[in-house]
Amino acid sequence: MQLVAFSVQNFRSITKTNRIDVGPLTVLVGPNNEGQSNVVRALITAMQILKRGSQPVTVKGARVRLPFSLRHTYGRPYDWEDDFPVHLQKTPDGVTTFGLEFELDAVEIEEFRVHVKSSLNGTLPIRLTVGRSDVVLTVPKKGPGGHKLSQKASAIAQFIAERIEFEHIEAVRTAQSAEGVVRSLIEKELGAIEQIPEYQAALQKIRELQQPVLDGLSKRVHKSMVGFLPAIKSVRFEIAEEQRIRALRRSAKIIVDDGTPTDLERKGDGVQSLAALALMQHASEIGAKGKSFVIAIEEPESHLHPSAMHALRRVIAELSGKYQLVITTHSPLFVDRKNIKSNILVHKNKAVPAKSVDQIRSILGVRASDNLRHAELVIVVEGDEDKTALTALIRENSTQLAGALDSGRLAFETLAGGSNLSYVLGLLRDALLCSFHCFLDNDEAGRRSYEKAKSEGLVDIADVNFAAVGGMADSELEDLYELDFYRELIWNQYGVALDSNAKFRSNKRKWSERVSEVFKASGKPWNDGIKMSVKAKVSALVASDPKNALNVHKRSVVDNFVQAVTEKLKMLNSE
Repeated sequence: MQLVAFSVQNFRSITKTNRIDVGPLTVLVGPNNEGQSNVVRALITAMQILKRGSQPVTVKGARVRLPFSLRHTYGRPYDWEDDFPVHLQKTPDGVTTFGLEFELDAVEIEEFRVHVKSSLNGTLPIRLTVGRSDVVLTVPKKGPGGHKLSQKASAIAQFIAERIEFEHIEAVRTAQSAEGVVRSLIEKELGAIEQIPEYQAALQKIRELQQPVLDGLSKRVHKSMVGFLPAIKSVRFEIAEEQRIRALRRSAKIIVDDGTPTDLERKGDGVQSLAALALMQHASEIGAKGKSFVIAIEEPESHLHPSAMHALRRVIAELSGKYQLVITTHSPLFVDRKNIKSNILVHKNKAVPAKSVDQIRSILGVRASDNLRHAELVIVVEGDEDKTALTALIRENSTQLAGALDSGRLAFETLAGGSNLSYVLGLLRDALLCSFHCFLDNDEAGRRSYEKAKSEGLVDIADVNFAAVGGMADSELEDLYELDFYRELIWNQYGVALDSNAKFRSNKRKWSERVSEVFKASGKPWNDGIKMSVKAKVSALVASDPKNALNVHKRSVVDNFVQAVTEKLKMLNSE
């Protein structure tokens, strides 16, 4: 069973949400104090109400009251005075409405038919209407089927509660939070040995050793108290058996060795937060016992150093492959860039799915440069010459990408040197919320910058193409061009005949190094400025005639690059 959608009206600061689709990862994003936590708490409240309502009920028409009073229940999941919006409380009969939609697989559909005595088509919508003191559950399906299902509220609530588990991990995660989880884990694990004869014998021995001490203390305290209260006949100290067992269960501490073994209480806030989160997640997995599992995590970035945030982001991505995750965040780092609609914008007391990256940037106050403002995918290249040439080659080879360039959904960003790759990718991903694809020279600088960015978790093999040429140890974009295409340009502009020099035709060195050798052998000056001038003129020529620029035997690199960018953009557009 999967939770596939959620909505809420009139809960705390949230007056209304549109239907929120819930997938593997759902991200509630917005500025501080805009209500992301209240959306999550609304979801938690709805799930708690369902769990509490899984008992027999009295049917009253198509509206069925769940079998408990909110007004007089200890630990109630909903309190009208606190949870119904204050500015609407002038209407005493105002209600909060929660909408939940679940999807059942084929096995669960059959189980539902057997246990609830009703048939489903695979979708189970639930509406909870919550007032001052009661809850009404209805199944908002069209036709008589919805009416019949609404009469079976308790059975439906029980069916859901038995198949889906919900865990909430709050933003404030301290050593005490972790210790509470550890106590629970230890109690559960030690409970398994408490009936072993050896354990019972040990408890009896402890009891025998403690009792004389307690008896002696009782006599001494009685003697002291009689002086003040003569009517007291006796004083007795006792340790209940359950208290004795509980004390043995709860005496553990958490010692974390991250180079220095230390009590978790004395670690920094970041370590405490991560430890608490990890332990809560572990305990929740154990408690799920084969059920579907939804984990809500508030502000995963709280108290964390940037490097720890990156590590946690990878953990969240892995967890979303096994469970459903709902997170709240103020950080661009945790935004889901692959599925834009899974980011829910919470602003001005409403929650709506994001339609574009630009919307997310705006709500987080992220300012992108003009060329990246509307970009969904950014092509990262080493210099302006590469940008000029590849822009033309993309337009020539893909009308779809040409359209994306015109609309601004596809953009270029230059590094001004391969060593800046990690910085630029980090900025694109974490601050500007852009997906990206790299095209780099296949030389030492390009490969080294890629390996550095890869080691930092910024890029992977699927995110890069190198200007590689078979048989060449080092190569660059110009190595992919047909010599006859630009030979006349070099002669007319610089008076250098490239094809007359055997060294240029060799594939032992990359293009710019071979051009350098030919210029020098021709008695021409050569420096970085001249190199950039030559590259700029060649790239301008490619831009003027991209159809004839590429060597037919070397163009597969560019073809693969265009295909990779097309597929990546298609994926971003479809989600």
